[in-house]
Amino acid sequence: MQPRADITTSALRERLARDAWFRHATPALQDGLLALGATRRLHTGEHLFFRGDAPDGLYAVLDGALRVSGLGEDGKEAVLALLEPPAWLGEVSLFDRLPRTHDAVAEGPTEVWHVPQAPLLALLTREPGCWRDLGVLMATRLRLAFIAMEDMALHPAEARLARRLVWLCEVAVAQRPAGAAEGEVVLPLRQNRLAAMLSLSRQTTNQILQGLQDRGVLRVAYGRITVCDGTALREAAGLSKAEQVVLSQWRGEGEPGPADSPRSV
Repeated sequence: MQPRADITTSALRERLARDAWFRHATPALQDGLLALGATRRLHTGEHLFFRGDAPDGLYAVLDGALRVSGLGEDGKEAVLALLEPPAWLGEVSLFDRLPRTHDAVAEGPTEVWHVPQAPLLALLTREPGCWRDLGVLMATRLRLAFIAMEDMALHPAEARLARRLVWLCEVAVAQRPAGAAEGEVVLPLRQNRLAAMLSLSRQTTNQILQGLQDRGVLRVAYGRITVCDGTALREAAGLSKAEQVVLSQWRGEGEPGPADSPRSV
């Protein structure tokens, strides 16, 4: 892997800074992630890593998307997340040095920024304060995983789907370039992927989406869901005050916190 010749360090920093976690990280960690990394390009369906692979560092999605999932013995796939630019992944294995917990595969042509494990650990040895930044990334991911578990246990299918769309919308908005127009939010998400993320059948997912579309909350098209009325979607989701605080951090309105989707990697 070699650094891109067609992107400057300042342009890369600006792109990664759309993510609130990177934006609030210490200058030492930001500089290190930029200096130590290089790009890797993946074809559609190509794995970035498999469950059980040895840890090889930290990644950020620059272009395209990654699907993070696990496969059961019967071949059924559980989709944990669809990661779009500039989402980070791989920090769990950085802490425990254990194998990867899930598969990460390119949804289409995808480019990632890879910071290898050994030089990153050397940086953290020189700058131990940077561990806190990585701890914030992992802690927020854990918080969102708990929210997802609670959703599965306590909320009916429609509320679970609305809640997941709220989180995905907030991530999409937080990662827009500065000065981008507000309004509708387009999620490049197929219904079968959304169904797999929520452990729902495709038929049930379609029925719920159709009901929300009939109410003017969103529009459904092949390969994408357009959220037209964010307020109505949040009402359908029934977010708690604590969850709204997490969302405000995503938007960069609260104390520093990462702008990740509700996923565990």
